[in-house]
Amino acid sequence: MTFVNDPFGLGGGFAGDPEAFRDAPLFRELQRVMASSTGPINWELARQVGVAGAVEAGEDHEPSDADRHAFDEAARVAELHVARFTGLEAPGDVARVLVVRRGEWVNASAESLRTILEPAAQRLTEAMEQAGREQMPPEMQAMAGLMGQLSPLLMGTQVGQVLGFLAQRVLGQYDVAVPRGGPGSLLFVAANVAAFEKDWSLDPTDFRTSVALHEVTHRFEFARPWARERFRELVDDFWSTLRIDLEGMQAKLSTLDASNPEAFQALMDSDEGLFGAELDDEQRLKLGRIQAFMSAAEGYGDHVMHALGRELLPSYPRIEEAMSRLDMTNADPVFERLLGIEMKREQYRQGRKFCDNVVELTDEATLARMWDSSDAMPSLPEVEEPRLWLARTV
Repeated sequence: MTFVNDPFGLGGGFAGDPEAFRDAPLFRELQRVMASSTGPINWELARQVGVAGAVEAGEDHEPSDADRHAFDEAARVAELHVARFTGLEAPGDVARVLVVRRGEWVNASAESLRTILEPAAQRLTEAMEQAGREQMPPEMQAMAGLMGQLSPLLMGTQVGQVLGFLAQRVLGQYDVAVPRGGPGSLLFVAANVAAFEKDWSLDPTDFRTSVALHEVTHRFEFARPWARERFRELVDDFWSTLRIDLEGMQAKLSTLDASNPEAFQALMDSDEGLFGAELDDEQRLKLGRIQAFMSAAEGYGDHVMHALGRELLPSYPRIEEAMSRLDMTNADPVFERLLGIEMKREQYRQGRKFCDNVVELTDEATLARMWDSSDAMPSLPEVEEPRLWLARTV
């Protein structure tokens, strides 16, 4: 449904003046939701949308004391073996082991990802307003400010949808494997772990220990004093010079039927989402640095989990087979949809292959050197050819 002089599909009688529809019921509801949160992302909306999505997964009972005891024991065993195997220094704090429901995972993730997502969202808002001033005709300049106001609402919806989607599937906190702030903790989603165990007839003790090995390895990685700040620098640098494809965004919104909520959700669920970006050579170089960091980080987590799993867990071959059959999308929705960063599953697999190959050529202690400093992390070409990294660092 489109209208003359209404490029955003918000209704007739608009003619470039946002005051024309302030009394519309839809706009009043948008105002109410926007007022519930401040900042570049409407986190209240994100939590509501995320929890609503998490509920769609079905049964999700409160974790029992037995669940809490089992995961706590698995985490403590994992901490001892990851420290021994990797030689990495253990984090300075003792992690709280939290066994949570899916909605609790959404709330915890929204809080811990806030410091990563908000700078990108702020830059997006600024880029939208700048693009509006530069690309819109004079009679439509008022829309630039309006889109800046709507940006937190749109970002909140997108964040919530991604978190709701993930909450139906994740086993722990570091299934979204990024450095994060806040107190040290390890989160396990009891219902998802139990469902996976049941679906694949896995030994509960062995499987929970394998999940704990993955979580603890990432906690050790990201406890390096430089890791969190380095990741934020990479993401902030990527967004600092990014240009938003406002014309493409206008085209998407112009075809939207404002009376059909499912149409908006379908747009947000599409591969490219609402916000397009234009990448030049500089941006692709910056993107490659982020991809290299994430490929190496997730690859190392998988490498350690598989190596220790084979060493410690009698039923690990069955666990490994089950996890290899997980029905996952090719793209990582957190980076693709929330940060505008293309991150393919194949790049994570390449990261594990890098780690496996380095150990085959040298040993675990040499591989662990990648966590000595930000300069020691492999570049994207080095992830693809480990001998380049060894030639530079050994």
